[in-house]
Amino acid sequence: MKHTLLTLTAMLLVAPLAAIRAADPPDTNYDEARVPPYTLPDPLVGFDGQRVTDVRLWQAKRRPEILSAFVENVYGRAPELKTEPRYEVTDTDTHALNGLATRKQVTIRLFPETDAPRIDLLLFIPNATVKPAPAFLSLSYGNQGVHPDPGIKPSRDTKTERAEHAHRWPLDMILKRGFALATFAGADVEQDKHGSGTFGRPDAWRLGVRGYALRKAGRVDRAEDDWGTIGAWAWGLSRALDYLETEAAIDAKKVAVIGHSRTGKTALWAAAQDERFAIAISNNSGAGGAALARRIFGEAVVHSPEIWFCKNYRRFANNEAALPVDQHELIALIAPRPVYVASATEDLWADPRGEFLSVLHAEPIYRLFALPGLGVKQMPSAETPVGETVGYHLRTGKHEITAYDWQQYLTFADRHFKTGTGSK
Repeated sequence: MKHTLLTLTAMLLVAPLAAIRAADPPDTNYDEARVPPYTLPDPLVGFDGQRVTDVRLWQAKRRPEILSAFVENVYGRAPELKTEPRYEVTDTDTHALNGLATRKQVTIRLFPETDAPRIDLLLFIPNATVKPAPAFLSLSYGNQGVHPDPGIKPSRDTKTERAEHAHRWPLDMILKRGFALATFAGADVEQDKHGSGTFGRPDAWRLGVRGYALRKAGRVDRAEDDWGTIGAWAWGLSRALDYLETEAAIDAKKVAVIGHSRTGKTALWAAAQDERFAIAISNNSGAGGAALARRIFGEAVVHSPEIWFCKNYRRFANNEAALPVDQHELIALIAPRPVYVASATEDLWADPRGEFLSVLHAEPIYRLFALPGLGVKQMPSAETPVGETVGYHLRTGKHEITAYDWQQYLTFADRHFKTGTGSK
């Protein structure tokens, strides 16, 4: 399908002057006139040319082959890891946040070895809500960064200061709307090249679940299609959901997986693979997340850290047209479950237009399920949320997740969970 050139909003026209970052690679494109012509793969046409005309064919044939293509070429193949989960509640405070919530801290021991990766889950459950409560599940950069609550135990091997990212987690708003929040540090599963105790170590990934899996398999290094960090983090989110299914205070059929930036990429991939996630929310996720790869705008395949993806993904650097899939099909994999994507006017690195177009071009699969999509063809102006089963908004500002973003996500989740649309 040919892409449609949409009219830029006034804010997006002036954004480049403020949004181009000094640290961006010199070959980064921020000029719409330099976006090359491209043709997106049609999610309704199989690799053999067969057209998908009904839900049965989508689920039996087309969806599995798209999922396999993402595994092989983008995120990598996760090994069959046999877990032996044990859940240890290490802290319970029924009057946390001045009585607003019950705070639980749970160690999820996945493997029998004491030195194996484990997850330290932080869970806030609203006290005023009739249980079980719906929940948001997300990665953090350290539990201690979520809120100034001194009872929160710091996550292992993270440099995040207490309450450093509290502005990203409006707990009062979330809890008062009747939602629980569950989060854990991505470093529990695997560190990446950004801030942690092993910052700057190219082999830091070997300390996490991917290194553990290689050792169990008697291997030294990754195959070309082995999973990357995003795949490992997505696997960890599913293991956290395993625990939430045992938690009586949580409605595990109403869990929204949410992420910002690279954890937004992860949230989409987690939901694409694990259909237990009732809603997927991607905030400013960019390349390898919600943004179309073929647009070559902002972050491109060539700029994406190799550690995040499988090695095969590098074959498509400056060769995006050869990708057998594009990111609109990642969003399509989440259908019929609701999905929400958000961008920011000054976050050109994440390509707001590419994120919107990705959602737009996922709509045919939602229509296959007779579900309403965005309801618009033109990119909306800032602070104008659109969509039904598929939601989108463009926010004024920079690469961040804000209270405004959370307001839209809470309203979206509340609407779908109350109507039953978002639950399986």
